[in-house]
Amino acid sequence: MKFFSTDSPVYKFMIRLWDIVKISLLWLICSIPIFTIGPATVALNKITLEMADETEGYVARDFLKAFKENFKSSILLGLIGVVAFYAVYLDVQFFQATEGNSMFFLVAAIITAFVCGMAFIYAFPLMARYENTTFKTLKNSYDIATRYFLRTLLLALIIAIEIVLFLWNYTLMFIGFLIGPGTIALTVSSFAIRFFREIEKEPGAVSQKEE
Repeated sequence: MKFFSTDSPVYKFMIRLWDIVKISLLWLICSIPIFTIGPATVALNKITLEMADETEGYVARDFLKAFKENFKSSILLGLIGVVAFYAVYLDVQFFQATEGNSMFFLVAAIITAFVCGMAFIYAFPLMARYENTTFKTLKNSYDIATRYFLRTLLLALIIAIEIVLFLWNYTLMFIGFLIGPGTIALTVSSFAIRFFREIEKEPGAVSQKEE
């Protein structure tokens, strides 16, 4: 009966999968008012960073605790993210609606998406792990993405593949509804935690914030 043992890989996988379902649903529920998407995403990344570091505890309880603790400090980050990516969406819509498909809007969309992606890809894990201002967090995210550019490109490719898979058909969309947010956040955190550890070893580096 070793297959069903608490030490078996299958058991550990099922526990991890159930944890991802819980935090994904919590993220969706806590993001419903839109203006709370920042605190919800920071809380999500707080848990997935612990998962990547294999130090997670009771994920639902810890998610709600992180959501409450980071509520005020991360609202602005979430709202900036919503506005930034809506700007990318508008550029794409203008490109499609313009007669002759003006390349100006396409180029603007690509540049905006690139800058926003670099600034936000590590922003929520950074805010979950360190105390800093919103704009300093965005700058640090951009700097880390630039420093680890090739690995960040690989991360972006993996995220893109995950999104495509979750949108492939209705069955996968339902699965994506259940595990998508947690899966994507865990993918980002798995890269981010390695970068953070490397940076924390440097002289004069700031350590993570205390619980």
